[in-house]
Amino acid sequence: MLTTIEPLPRGSINPHETAGVTRGPDGIARYTGLPSSLVEMLRKQVERAPNAEAVAEIGGERRTYLELWNRAARVAGGLRALGVRKGDRVAIRLPNSMAWVDAFFGTIMAGAAVVPVNTRFAEPEVEYVVSDSGSTFVFVPGEALLEGQPYVDENLGPDDMAAIFYTSGTTGFPKGAITSHAAFATNCENMARALRLEPEDHIRTLISVPLFHVTGCNSQLLTALHVGGSSSIMPAMEVAKLLRAVVEERINFLVTVPAVFALAIAHPDFATTDVSGVTRVGYGGAPIAPALVHKLKAAFPNARVSNGFGMTESASLATVLPDEFAAEHADSVGFAVPVVDLSLDKVDEHTGVGELLLRGPNVTRAYWNKPEATQQALLEGGWLRTGDLARVSPEGFVYIVDRAKDMINRGGENVYCVEVENALAGAPGVAEAAVIGVPDDVMGEKVGVVVVPFPGETPDPQAIAAYVKGKIADFKVPQYVAVRDTPLPRNPGGKVLKPQLRRETTWGKPLR
Repeated sequence: MLTTIEPLPRGSINPHETAGVTRGPDGIARYTGLPSSLVEMLRKQVERAPNAEAVAEIGGERRTYLELWNRAARVAGGLRALGVRKGDRVAIRLPNSMAWVDAFFGTIMAGAAVVPVNTRFAEPEVEYVVSDSGSTFVFVPGEALLEGQPYVDENLGPDDMAAIFYTSGTTGFPKGAITSHAAFATNCENMARALRLEPEDHIRTLISVPLFHVTGCNSQLLTALHVGGSSSIMPAMEVAKLLRAVVEERINFLVTVPAVFALAIAHPDFATTDVSGVTRVGYGGAPIAPALVHKLKAAFPNARVSNGFGMTESASLATVLPDEFAAEHADSVGFAVPVVDLSLDKVDEHTGVGELLLRGPNVTRAYWNKPEATQQALLEGGWLRTGDLARVSPEGFVYIVDRAKDMINRGGENVYCVEVENALAGAPGVAEAAVIGVPDDVMGEKVGVVVVPFPGETPDPQAIAAYVKGKIADFKVPQYVAVRDTPLPRNPGGKVLKPQLRRETTWGKPLR
């Protein structure tokens, strides 16, 4: 455990623009001149170019900046008429759509905090998020958005709570990371600087990932608005439709998880898709094979290819690997963005590996209603424990080498093993179970479970999977089940030795 946490010195390579970065008495670096709130950020763009396209739903409505502003203000008025006030929480259960955007900015303009709900959560998980956040209103599918007299809260400040993004919890309960207006604005500027996004570039990004995740919301939708660009929203991810949208929507900034890029490049329509207009390609959210990085650079010859690393707790971006290093250092997640400091805890003197710590104005200040979790993850001085084991080279390259937390990253979706193991309790024929990640070329990892049967029992893998369906989200349901005829390997304290279990397990065919 660190007693005095000192930031690592910036490496000998610093590829990001640092003009206008100041460091306060608390030691945290910040940008000068950022909008004080998301309301101010959107207003600036409305005043600059009211008739420019801001958002489009593929196959649906399209909105200019002024139209987005006016619609969101009416939604805010509807919320205010119901009694929603500053500091209240409003949950959004909507799928990717124009309505999601209207609900998001309507909630912000009402002065409330948005609670994006993972649409893949099972009903008990949804109920927990809505209840834990104390949401006073929930936007649900199939119901018309609220409408009222236009209202805009003009008194929002950088430190005001703007959203609570829930992550999957290591104890089976999601945790809500509080995101301030300053954190949102900082992430937008981090994106703009690290990926070199300028208003004159007329950024057009395609949102194929969920808006309830920080990548889709913070690093695409909000970032595009921050630089005066446009976002085209896919209601559902289909590779063929994605390829058509790249052309029809004139996309020049393509961002998604590695699994989608792998599927897109392998799709038979890719060879006839004109991707010459794509000038920026960004990937992150899941491990990527170096071979896929080289394929990306070849597949999008006019694009700068960048890798990003971040967390829900850091409002998305923390490090970026720029194009000029993408091929040679494909196993790195790049350099810390200008206002993010890095440190390492419990460093192994032989490997230089320790737990990665982050600090910056984009980092959450607390988990909602979780003082103990906050105390465990957030250290003195604003440092966040990432749960990732990393090393940092003298040049400043960050390499994520393993995860300290027991977590599976399935194509960008975090699956905590304890949560799945809890859901497996009582599964037919299962005496004990341990969940681990199974390497996958497309998804990065898939969920696997090793089960030990009760004496005389022969567990049915399909029955085990069926048992947990409805208890947890579908992406958390094991796709591999291995039956073991000896007890799970454990240390003297009773903890399952998962590295040993990985070595000893042979996986058969996936269940689906």
